[in-house]
Amino acid sequence: MNGNRFGRLFQVTTFGESHGEAMGCTVSGCPAGLELSEDDIQEDLDRRKPGQSMITTSRGEPDAVSIKSGIQDGYTTGTPIGLIIQNKDARSGKYEPFITAPRPSHGDFTYSAKFGTRNWGGGGRSSARETVNWVAAGAIAKKLLAREGIELKAHVNQIGDVEAPEVSFEEMLEHSEENDVRCAHPDTADEMQDRIAEYQEEGDSIGGSIYFEAQGVPVGLGAPRFDSLSARLGQAMMAIPATSAFEFGLGTEAAEWTGKDRNDDWEFDDEGNPTPVENDHGGIQGGISSGEPIYGEVTLHAPTSIPKSQQTADWETGELKEEKVIGRHDPVLPPRGVPVVEAMLALTLVDFMLLSGRLNPDRVDDQPGEYDTEYHPSNPNNE
Repeated sequence: MNGNRFGRLFQVTTFGESHGEAMGCTVSGCPAGLELSEDDIQEDLDRRKPGQSMITTSRGEPDAVSIKSGIQDGYTTGTPIGLIIQNKDARSGKYEPFITAPRPSHGDFTYSAKFGTRNWGGGGRSSARETVNWVAAGAIAKKLLAREGIELKAHVNQIGDVEAPEVSFEEMLEHSEENDVRCAHPDTADEMQDRIAEYQEEGDSIGGSIYFEAQGVPVGLGAPRFDSLSARLGQAMMAIPATSAFEFGLGTEAAEWTGKDRNDDWEFDDEGNPTPVENDHGGIQGGISSGEPIYGEVTLHAPTSIPKSQQTADWETGELKEEKVIGRHDPVLPPRGVPVVEAMLALTLVDFMLLSGRLNPDRVDDQPGEYDTEYHPSNPNNE
């Protein structure tokens, strides 16, 4: 099976199944000298983990990360960073009815048809539980970006037909973690919570969307055509399970705008550099970052695992069956999807920072040849 690695220089290779022994990943390409601890990674994992509120799955996973390699005395060494997250609360028995009778709109049939086998417990490799690895790696990417003055945030801007008004980046930082929905507009968050509860009571689920933004991104990230920043960002976001649409800038609204209205006029900033008057292009022009904030939206469809009766076809018995997906599942995905979107944004940006030479791939202090550093281990015999 291919497709388990993301990135060119900052590479993340993941492993694990939903109900397997553990999840994990290897992060290659992180420069040496970055101060890093398990707590740094755990903070984002706690935002993604199940069982954190009444609108998430009740699966009781602590999602505690363990760093197995790539760290010495609290600093990265430049070698691959190995991360492990144990699965503690897997219950595969409820998935036995679907071993040869695929759940509607899941990857059950397509995985079996492609490989002739699959890990069926909890969806195996196709489960969104695999994103725990992405969030762990993304936390490292965020730390690298923060050193370069790049800050990013996401929040839930729509659940079903309940849509939040536009909010500022500062409001996202201040309010998005104050409620279970992770919406930066408190009044709308209450509406969203009520709407989610309605679908829960009906034994159904609902979709929504996540708005993201990155500030402090320098000019020049990305390359023409197939390696454009927008193309790679689209790949990252469309890889998230349940993503049905990705857009940046005006997105689909651009279909309603004329060229004159959409085009960004130029002016000079305080330092005499050309800068766009508006930012309708979402911080990307010609596939390359313009220096303006990068923003966009990811749409997630409703969770496909619902307790309502649905029809399936058992290829082993030749029967059509009515089955219910009995288990512990989210009624809505965006609230736990926020840290996943942030992670994929961070991983994409840090990869381009390395590719463009704005980050030294060997060491964060950018002092090649220097060996007597603050983060080099000391010999205890010399003390």
